[in-house]
Amino acid sequence: MKKLFSFVILFVTFLINSQIIDVSDVKFQNIGPTIMSGRVVDLAVNPDNPAEFYVAYASGGLWYTNNNGTSFQPVMDSAPTLNCGSVIVNWKTNEIWIGTGEVNASRSSYAGIGLLKSSDKGKTWQNLGLQDSHHISRVWVNPINSNEIVAAALGHLYTKNEGRGIFKTIDGGKTWNKTLFISNKTGIIDLQVVPDNPKIMFATSWEKDRKAWNFKGNGKESAIYKSEDGGENWTLISTENSGFPNNEGVGRIGLAVVNEKIIYAVLDNQNNRPNASKEKPKDANAALFETEVIGCELYKSIDGGKSWNKTHQDFIDDMYYSYGYYFANISVNPNDENQIYVGGVPLLNSTDGGRSFEMISKENVHADHHVTWVNPKNPNHIINGNDGGVNITYDNGKHWIKCNNEAVGQLYAVQVDNQEPYNVYGGLQDNGVWMGPNNFEQNVAWHQDGKYPYQELIGGDGMQIQIDNRNSNIIYTGFQFGNYFRIDRETNDLKKITPKLPKDSKEEPFRFNWQTPILLSSHNQDILYLGSNFLHRSMDKGETWEKISEDLTNGKVEGNVTFGSITTISESPLKFGLIYAGTDDGNVHVTKNGGATWEKINANLPKSLWVSRVVASNHKKERVYVTLNGYRNDDFKSYVYVSENFGITWKLISKGLDAAVNVIYEDNFNENLLYVGTDNSLFVTLNRGDDWFDFSQEMPNVPIHDIKLQIQSKELVVGTHGRSIYKVDVSKLESLNTENLEKTLFLFKIDDIKSSKHWGNKNYSWEDFFEPSVNVWIFSNIEKQSKFEILDSNNKVLFSENVLLKKGLNSVAYNLTYSNKNLVKNHKLVKAKNGKFYLVPGNYKFKIEAEKIDFEITKSK
Repeated sequence: MKKLFSFVILFVTFLINSQIIDVSDVKFQNIGPTIMSGRVVDLAVNPDNPAEFYVAYASGGLWYTNNNGTSFQPVMDSAPTLNCGSVIVNWKTNEIWIGTGEVNASRSSYAGIGLLKSSDKGKTWQNLGLQDSHHISRVWVNPINSNEIVAAALGHLYTKNEGRGIFKTIDGGKTWNKTLFISNKTGIIDLQVVPDNPKIMFATSWEKDRKAWNFKGNGKESAIYKSEDGGENWTLISTENSGFPNNEGVGRIGLAVVNEKIIYAVLDNQNNRPNASKEKPKDANAALFETEVIGCELYKSIDGGKSWNKTHQDFIDDMYYSYGYYFANISVNPNDENQIYVGGVPLLNSTDGGRSFEMISKENVHADHHVTWVNPKNPNHIINGNDGGVNITYDNGKHWIKCNNEAVGQLYAVQVDNQEPYNVYGGLQDNGVWMGPNNFEQNVAWHQDGKYPYQELIGGDGMQIQIDNRNSNIIYTGFQFGNYFRIDRETNDLKKITPKLPKDSKEEPFRFNWQTPILLSSHNQDILYLGSNFLHRSMDKGETWEKISEDLTNGKVEGNVTFGSITTISESPLKFGLIYAGTDDGNVHVTKNGGATWEKINANLPKSLWVSRVVASNHKKERVYVTLNGYRNDDFKSYVYVSENFGITWKLISKGLDAAVNVIYEDNFNENLLYVGTDNSLFVTLNRGDDWFDFSQEMPNVPIHDIKLQIQSKELVVGTHGRSIYKVDVSKLESLNTENLEKTLFLFKIDDIKSSKHWGNKNYSWEDFFEPSVNVWIFSNIEKQSKFEILDSNNKVLFSENVLLKKGLNSVAYNLTYSNKNLVKNHKLVKAKNGKFYLVPGNYKFKIEAEKIDFEITKSK
């Protein structure tokens, strides 16, 4: 995780051959998408003005609106993490508290860094402690005395730890007292306080054990507790004789408190249904929906938690399926105890105290509901947060407004094509695979013509994308657990191509990872590779398949999560059939003959870590990079390795990195230039991994899942898991080879400029003046004051300005005007309507010190 240097703007610098090189002028641009949004984990709504509220996204940070969701502003971007678990706001003082670390225990629920507080509406953040809790589910702050805080901590996601339970401070976080601790495997998932008597609190514990290969989201230590002294002491109230389930099948529990007597509890009951089938579902994806557990149940107490009764007789079908660990949230109308909202895959409403339910999520409301706020002054007004953003209704769910205007998409994978202009493609968490133009700008102009620039290609959890470079209409993509398709966008044909065993096969089913890797061969675009526990190859675009490897994993591991599978594939662009494959259980293999023989090459690498990437070099046949990821062991160290001999020996190259690594990308033009995406940032090196430095000044601290380079435009496309897609022009970085880095001063080529009659003028009277600008790029090996000049073909100075050059890359903006008034008069130039004089077509020079670069202004056609 990033160290806590809050409130400090860090300049991006690079250490190359003992030089500090500033590249902060290289700017990123967010290119969406926006409409599908990302996972919301909590809301904080102003009860006196519900058009004002905050939205906490799982890995996209905290956002603020004061116009009922018409637009939002990010308010957490200066914080050292964007990973949110809960949010609470004091609307009188505008203080904000964020419990960091998502608590939904999903495959990408990132750890936090404790409890953060802002006293200036998000401009700056202070860490109040509880760093080892990792995932904070609820926070209560005394509205009269903000030094009194009670925090519910779920603890580490994958490993046991002591930093979980209920914590209380009375000095604003300087010291904390753990007032409830069940065990090192059981944390607190919910905390609710009686509205008119904050001395009375209820909390729910959750016993769980998540491993990469198995998730047990239930246990006897999952229970309900009560405090009558403001969280100082706690008593178990879901006892064996209370009426609430008290056994190994008790999973996640969510609470809604009406008053000190009336409490609702929604339960993920993982006990099997009577007469449940003992047959295992046919594949991992089916297991999400076909496991016959009891699932969602609703209980009510009318005596302050002493006794509980189930509110309904029948099963609440198609609500939780097998993954109720993802939900357990309930809201109640504070003025009508019988009006209840329960979030699961659909959003359900009950008006009779939970005896019956009606689904109120509509066609424009995403599935998987995590938080629902009910207006205490108008119960028909509801704000809902789900896996697809924020929705608002004013008629109790009959109609919904979608408030997805911001780029908070959670990308698993990105891709680019070779069209002009090129398109970008993204596979998103629970939001399918989309494609759109790389020049996307965030606005609502598409409301006018009805054409959102991005278009969905397929649903589910969107995964990797491969595009035929001969025909970009042919796309290979799919969703979780290896469900891949070949799409022909020209004919709208979609064909499933996932390898499968013959019906009468006695073999074990193929094991496909959640993020199954696919790869089109750069040598022949008819050849497609796909990984299960074997490497599969198709010579005919996925029509037929052959296994070209043995099982490359350490074998099947018993559990309810697919494990022992290939996670990454790379074929050398320098040699057909030189292929690498990495697995989730730490193996790396290479074949140099198209799969005829394989060699295991991870003997000298750390054991039992997820291989997040293996990348064959673009520049040297023997070179290969590997990144390992310990996230699923709560190990957040950086593991990046390079081999110069096909993996016989490895060199660790992670100096300067500070988080678990998801992706490494080697530049196609400059072999010394590499990019790495971690769980918290984007990094770059200019010396092939000897030193890494943060390259995300234009991005907040968000997980980076994938990186691609669009070769023709030399733009790096970055897929974040929380802030959608960014792109950045890296052509200047690519030019910083060893030779140029040694120069005192280096000027980059200036493209010719086409003149325009619009320079300094307006098309319409209400518009701003159109003022051109060109960025002149300069590399300087020292920081110094310099003069840059524009010269005409006769070497007369037309424009002159003093600039401070940083030691590194400098972008100097020039507005194409004259500063030499004598030349303006002599040339009888026409003044533009903004009062400025602009260069006319001709040949010019940009000069700084002794260096000159020619450029031309051409006539408009």
